[in-house]
Amino acid sequence: MLDHLGTTKRTHHCGALRREDVGQTVTLMGWVNSYRDHGSVLFLHLRDREGITQIVFDQQFNAELLERAQGVRSEYVLSITGKCILRDEKNFNPIMATGEIEIMAEELKVLNDAQTPPFEIDNCRAAEDLRLKYRYLDLRRPEIQANFRLRHRLALAARRVLDEQGFYEIETPILTKSTPEGARDYLVPARTAPGKFFALPQSPQLFKQLLMISGYDKYFQIARCFRDEDLRADRQPEFTQIDIERSFVQPEDIFATIEPLICEFFQIAGIEPPATPFLRMSYHDAMNRYGIDKPDLRFGLEFVDLSEHFAGSSFTVFADVVKKGGAIKAIVVPGAASWSRKQYDEIIEHARIYGAGGLAYIQVLEGESKSALTKFLGADGIAAVISATGANVGDAILMIGGRWDVACTAMGQVRLEVGRREKLIREEENRLLWVVDFPMFEYHDEDKRWYAMHHPFTSPIDEDIEKLDGQDLGGVRAKAYDLVFNGNELGGGSIRIHRADVQARIFEALGLTPEEAREKFGFFLDALSYGTPPHGGIALGLDRIVMIFARAKSLRDVIAFPKVASGSDLMTDSPSGVSPAQLAELKIKTLS
Repeated sequence: MLDHLGTTKRTHHCGALRREDVGQTVTLMGWVNSYRDHGSVLFLHLRDREGITQIVFDQQFNAELLERAQGVRSEYVLSITGKCILRDEKNFNPIMATGEIEIMAEELKVLNDAQTPPFEIDNCRAAEDLRLKYRYLDLRRPEIQANFRLRHRLALAARRVLDEQGFYEIETPILTKSTPEGARDYLVPARTAPGKFFALPQSPQLFKQLLMISGYDKYFQIARCFRDEDLRADRQPEFTQIDIERSFVQPEDIFATIEPLICEFFQIAGIEPPATPFLRMSYHDAMNRYGIDKPDLRFGLEFVDLSEHFAGSSFTVFADVVKKGGAIKAIVVPGAASWSRKQYDEIIEHARIYGAGGLAYIQVLEGESKSALTKFLGADGIAAVISATGANVGDAILMIGGRWDVACTAMGQVRLEVGRREKLIREEENRLLWVVDFPMFEYHDEDKRWYAMHHPFTSPIDEDIEKLDGQDLGGVRAKAYDLVFNGNELGGGSIRIHRADVQARIFEALGLTPEEAREKFGFFLDALSYGTPPHGGIALGLDRIVMIFARAKSLRDVIAFPKVASGSDLMTDSPSGVSPAQLAELKIKTLS
């Protein structure tokens, strides 16, 4: 029979009691985590979000109470009143924060019973799909609750630090206009305007710029964002970002805003804060040296450019690459001269995944080194390459040739794969940097046109504005920047365009006619004409930050009710069909 809570009040959380609380009569409330019935004595672990406390039911102390306790099961909800006592020293449990004490039960209320859970909360080895179907049970697991405790503290710190810097927290609309921002919009039919749709925001981008135009100077928001795109471990269709915008700034001002906040996050996560200012690296340097715009600096394998060594060489594959303006990128892998042929083949296949035509290598050995290139370069040519790379005996030189961006990208992925395989990453280190001066545009071979690399409201670097009139937009740099932590992008932003004439030139470069630009962004273009201050900002991915600091394996471990790879919610069985009446009200017909 279940009990009523009545006037009973909880005095402590289950993780609160310590040696100094011995002698107190306390009331704890929570879930049965586990129990051990020894006949005359029953030990029960009671759990809430703050921890676990051991409860003792002893026949010698209260036989009737013990008999009632023997009827409870895992995940029953209990209220227990008893005296806090010190355990025998030999029974201390160093794993539990409350491991020196236990509660001798004097009163037991069964507030609710529970079905047998589909998986163990205390020792969960269930498949993720099962855990997500019963997400409300999965969320009871202490390791998951620790993630959300960290998430709360980081969000609270963001609000406090930004408030101290003079920012206002302002909400922006969830139902808004569909605008091209790089991913598909989620569309919401408007009942009062048949055939027309709202869009869920991919970001508050235009609205935060409008707030700068409105004179609010410093804005932030912990904002929900929506993108209809394919999912992966670090991507969800709905996500949260710490969205920030300031007026009258340049990139260094944004960096000065963000760096104290990131240092605060480190402290909250119990990690030594990094030195400030953070390292700066241009996009070109990041790609040229590491082959990626979010380089992991916790290990070496920095590229060596061998283009000059292969220009005009008898190895025509690389020589032709250089002749066409491409590059030969190399890394030196310590100890890899002893790799098996299988290991080299696996790395070659990995390079091909990322666009490389192949990968050449030299095994640096005592005496004569081994390489398929020897027949083209001769021993002297091989020795020259070894000298240029600084390789030592026992090392291997891996080389990829191709168009500069392809060679860099493929070798960048090879570098990361080798770093993982060879355990070169210094996991105890934490390396932060700002990657700056991104290209303004990127060219897509599929449809032979230029696109904005970030978004079309990013400001070009002042001295590059005149290049907008040229044929090659690839040389235009943007006042854009990303914050990178151990090879992960924590956030990105830019200084925005505040002049209507520059904005018009960007739209023109992207192939938008004035009519198309007005149709898509008319309200924003109007606003630009009413005295827009220079402004810029950044968006930090809160979900990703929590995932990294919590050392979680997936974003799903730090989002309360996440979606799976198909974009569906296994718990609510959504998306789902709706009634014909609802569709009729919206003037919508489905194809099936």
